[in-house]
Amino acid sequence: MVSARLPAIAAPPRFSAVLELVKPVTWFAPVWALACGSVAGWQPGQPYPWAFVLGGLVLAGPLVCGGTQAANDWYDRYVDAINEPARPIPSGRVPGRWGLGVATALSLVALTFAGLLGGGVLLATAAGLALGWAYSAPPLRLKREGWTGAAATGLAYEGLAWLTGAMIAGGTGALAEPLMVPFALFYSFGALGIMVLNDFKAVEGDLSTGVRSLPARYGEAKAARIACLVMIAPQVAVSASLFWFAQPMAGAAIAALMAGQLLAMRRLLRDPRAHAPWYNAVGVLMYVAGMMIAAVAVHHGMSA
Repeated sequence: MVSARLPAIAAPPRFSAVLELVKPVTWFAPVWALACGSVAGWQPGQPYPWAFVLGGLVLAGPLVCGGTQAANDWYDRYVDAINEPARPIPSGRVPGRWGLGVATALSLVALTFAGLLGGGVLLATAAGLALGWAYSAPPLRLKREGWTGAAATGLAYEGLAWLTGAMIAGGTGALAEPLMVPFALFYSFGALGIMVLNDFKAVEGDLSTGVRSLPARYGEAKAARIACLVMIAPQVAVSASLFWFAQPMAGAAIAALMAGQLLAMRRLLRDPRAHAPWYNAVGVLMYVAGMMIAAVAVHHGMSA
């Protein structure tokens, strides 16, 4: 169990405990966003840079996301000791300061690796890590406020990952594509709503520890309506942009996926806490499918 005074030296944790600490299930969002960005930034007529993109996926998932997830568990260790004592740090399976060490080591490796992929990638990675640590660590601890915490996570895991992928595939020049940065920002904003869905399972814990997540702040029904609006609004902007830039098939496909999400949202709004996991599997799947459609449209727009 976690105590106020941690030993300076503790036996190394098992690999399985470290793997649980860095939460591989959370890597999907930044990995997918980076993959979408790489497709969007892929230069027409050039071979797709598989090796560099695979390196980028490792950067976005195990290194940046894994490192910041470990940091989050480290700074939440006292709360987790009450609410989720079986997690790696409060259970003692990642003893002493090993949790902080894992988070620091992965972040430093991420910066080093990003530097090998280019200056733009390094800057985006540094920004993503800064947001990830600020989300959990004092004095900012952005997660205490629902809006700032979700916005920071959305920007780090979606927008910056998208732009990183674009720069890996097409260099910093890819960012000059008219729809590249706007789409990264739109999907970052939409991810804010997805982050809210994850807060429904911890309303009581957030209320008892002073974390002002949106469900704790506004109540579950209002928070669910806000989340739905935040998820749909940027997709409307993406779809309209594609029609404006003469990509009607892509715009219509995203509009169709939005219609599916609106139907799924009707069930979500009936009982947000009970149906949030279901919506994550159904509604969010349509959301991320739209991301790749938008990315392909941006790629084809380069050659138009």
